[in-house]
Amino acid sequence: VIIDEMSMVDIFLMHALLSAITPGTRLILVGDVNQLPSVGPGNVLRDMIDSGQFHVVRLTRIFRQAAQSAIVRNAHMVNSGELPDLRRNDNDFFCLRRRDPQSAVETIVDLCRRRLPERMGIPADQIQVLSPTRRRGTGTAVLNQALQAALNPPAEQKGERRFGDWIFRAGDRVMQVKNNYDILWREEGGTASGMGMFNGDIGVIRTVDKEVVLVDFDGKLVEYTPDMLGEL
Repeated sequence: VIIDEMSMVDIFLMHALLSAITPGTRLILVGDVNQLPSVGPGNVLRDMIDSGQFHVVRLTRIFRQAAQSAIVRNAHMVNSGELPDLRRNDNDFFCLRRRDPQSAVETIVDLCRRRLPERMGIPADQIQVLSPTRRRGTGTAVLNQALQAALNPPAEQKGERRFGDWIFRAGDRVMQVKNNYDILWREEGGTASGMGMFNGDIGVIRTVDKEVVLVDFDGKLVEYTPDMLGEL
């Protein structure tokens, strides 16, 4: 029996697995202990490796295009207890120091709007900005509003709707932030339909009118009524 993505297995799932297989079965566990641990309790893969009671094989060689990526090389350095050299602006990894929130926001907006698309050929809609906090001067709230103003400003032909402190505008990229097993979706240009959108699903607002915000999740069209906008 081969189990992949083992870092996501918690103690309850592991107990169920071991209870279901017969003695003498060879069990091979494949995973990365440096990924996020399971949502449920326990850190099964790391604890098993740290126990020293199991035969462990580690893959440490970087193959293919990853060998050319400074991100991958620096990640391996961090895993080995070494600090990456932040003075080198190398390939796909670079550090830009900003001393105050406003200049940091301005730099992030400029990177997304101009520098990364022009110098690295990365379209703005393929860039994701990560922040460790929602609040304060460089939190996701401030960054989202600044990026929306720069990348998808208001226009007469774009519908928009205010929801609390947010404005949802046609062309905005949005994320579903809670599991909703009952929401209906339909496939664009087809007869297929289904239910359920989940935390982390990313889509683009197609249209906004008085009653509905229509979001396209990679071909799945979902209609959000005003009372549902808190899920985006």
